[in-house]
Amino acid sequence: MTTFLRVRVLGHDIRVAVRRGTAPGPPLVLCNGIGASLDLLQPFVDEVDPRIEVVRFDVPGVGGSPMAKAPYNFAMLACLVATLIDRLGYDRFDALGISWGGGLAQQLAFQNPRRCRRLVLVSTGTGMLMVPARFSVLSKMLTPRRYRDPAYAKVIAPNLYGGRMRQRPDEARHVLYEQERLGPRTGYFLQLLAGLGWTSLPALPLIRQPTLLLAGNDDPIIPLVNARIMRVLLPNASLHVYDDGHLGLLTSADQLGPLVSQFLTSPGAGSASTSS
Repeated sequence: MTTFLRVRVLGHDIRVAVRRGTAPGPPLVLCNGIGASLDLLQPFVDEVDPRIEVVRFDVPGVGGSPMAKAPYNFAMLACLVATLIDRLGYDRFDALGISWGGGLAQQLAFQNPRRCRRLVLVSTGTGMLMVPARFSVLSKMLTPRRYRDPAYAKVIAPNLYGGRMRQRPDEARHVLYEQERLGPRTGYFLQLLAGLGWTSLPALPLIRQPTLLLAGNDDPIIPLVNARIMRVLLPNASLHVYDDGHLGLLTSADQLGPLVSQFLTSPGAGSASTSS
């Protein structure tokens, strides 16, 4: 059962969804991609082991959370998320971040080494210092148009997201476009601004939590080589390469949900082998 809440955190009203777990243990806190509300990750949540409690939230200015009062960066947002977790009554937690949210999840793990138990990074990189996508791909990320125009989302989906979207671009309408998920355009640009100048590359050796890297073998936005670099630099990481694209956490949720669940519930989380 999922409960939707409004939680006041550091002057912001944050929209939160909590799917109760059937067993004790730290919750899995999900950090969304840029422009995406918490609703977007529902296909993945449905595939996570029901024993695991799952917490989702909308960052200020996205989805159901009102606009931020001022620009923010990843360090400030990680402080907000850690305070949100306090407000919800959790001591320790696991974190999963996808794409832009993967940057936030890395920052969250770095700033909370004793509280963040395990880390899952999906379709993500190290910020400004990474192997970039082609300009033709990056240019389509500069506006939230794909979330607002379903016809446009269908046209760009094959080349932007890769993987299953190449054969089934119609899925972009269902995965990305729902009017109630939209926040103001300014919220999207504040997220873009948060990533300017940010990189996790020097800090990766200091993120010692067991980490599972999930990367698609056809991801135009975050080339696969970035996950391989992160696998080398993170002290306690394993890499699983799946046969899909940037949105594999949604389009291949039936495969990745159980994989993440196994990682979070297994005793030797950091010792999984690398897949290619």
